[in-house]
Amino acid sequence: MKKGIIILVAAALGLSACNKFEKGEGDMTYKIYKSEGKPKIQDGDYVKLNGVQTVETNTNPDSVMVNTYDNERPAFFAISKSMFKGDLASGLKLLGEGDSAIFKLNLDSMEKYSGQPKPKGLKSNIASFTIKIEKVLHKGKDPDSIFEAKKRLFFEAEYRALNEKNKRVEPAKIAKYVEENNLKVTTAPSGLQYVIYAPGNSERATLTDTVLMDYTGQFTNKKSNGALNVFDTSNAKIAKEAGIFSENVQYVPRSLPLGQLPQGVIQGIQLIGVGGKIKLILPSRLGFGENGGGPINPFTPLVFDVELKGIIKPNAAVPLAK
Repeated sequence: MKKGIIILVAAALGLSACNKFEKGEGDMTYKIYKSEGKPKIQDGDYVKLNGVQTVETNTNPDSVMVNTYDNERPAFFAISKSMFKGDLASGLKLLGEGDSAIFKLNLDSMEKYSGQPKPKGLKSNIASFTIKIEKVLHKGKDPDSIFEAKKRLFFEAEYRALNEKNKRVEPAKIAKYVEENNLKVTTAPSGLQYVIYAPGNSERATLTDTVLMDYTGQFTNKKSNGALNVFDTSNAKIAKEAGIFSENVQYVPRSLPLGQLPQGVIQGIQLIGVGGKIKLILPSRLGFGENGGGPINPFTPLVFDVELKGIIKPNAAVPLAK
């Protein structure tokens, strides 16, 4: 992690001093960490930025809502006219390319004007945004049609560069994960790496079966706070620890058609029986490939911890149990 990123994340997690904040528009306060002296962002500009959004809850003084560093995916932000005095757009207009700052915004105002409900269990009414402006595409006097074309080319070039980087560093990410977790993996001819913790019974799932399983999917990199970087799980405790818990999700073993799962997961599940437990390390070609999907970037290796609870044969009403 680069030095500048460390400073930003430390600030967002409350590890740097929070004094000397200046008064901005409305209820906003801010502190600029670094200024390169470049032209300030204006209405109509298009920016690439990294950032961390935190709120203070009853159980966590720095609950992370968004962290582009953890996601390894910068945000692309079209700057529009401010919705209210002291919104994030008004804060960004204090910055230029290469600048970094922290903004504290009023959550009531954000909810009122954005329509997005506030998080539950808040201890304070403030959201903190720690921002690093990576690049700025200034609109200037360009007509909208010309600037839209420039924005498209800008985004495509940045997205292509990100994908090329992801592809280049993927093998190193996998090797680092294996080394840091002291894993003794077996490597299949496909490139799938795995550790079988329990083989389960002799039953093996086929592509026409539905599998009942507990699982956790995570990225190979940890979060900035050292926690596992989980993107999906059937385990409520893990979801809460990872900050992805949702009241709308049932955290129970999931029934999933085996043939519709990522290729690396299919291969791994077929190595164990009911009652089996396995860790799977998928290169991107056995996961979501060069296109990615949802929170998963292109060329992203993934880790799945799976416990096979049952196998449901076609037209069967109940799973085969251990």
